[in-house]
Amino acid sequence: LLNPLQTISTLPLDTSAAPSCAEIAVTPDGRYVYASNRGHDSIARFSFEDGQLAKLVNPNPGETPRDFAIDLTGKFLIVGNQDTDTVVTFRIDHQTGDLKATGFVAKIPNPVCILPVQL
Repeated sequence: LLNPLQTISTLPLDTSAAPSCAEIAVTPDGRYVYASNRGHDSIARFSFEDGQLAKLVNPNPGETPRDFAIDLTGKFLIVGNQDTDTVVTFRIDHQTGDLKATGFVAKIPNPVCILPVQL
């Protein structure tokens, strides 16, 4: 049996969007957690502080971010946006967990799954 230690929304307090998360991922160093919000068109970002999650800023990657993944190096977050038919990338700031758009946008119809591979 699991006992929750904390409940925290992935949505900003000032939104009326319905919660509709699709993916959750943790950076390889375990410092940051990200979750996609399909109804809000955002990526929620959290850091671990004293054993609890602290909510940070929500960047907007496109419409209906369905799936995303953190690359194997932990440097990039790659997002598939269902309704804009795009895959976009963000650079992860190792010190803050901030996501900064790289400017890379690939047009891909209905991206469903993002799976980084080592080449």
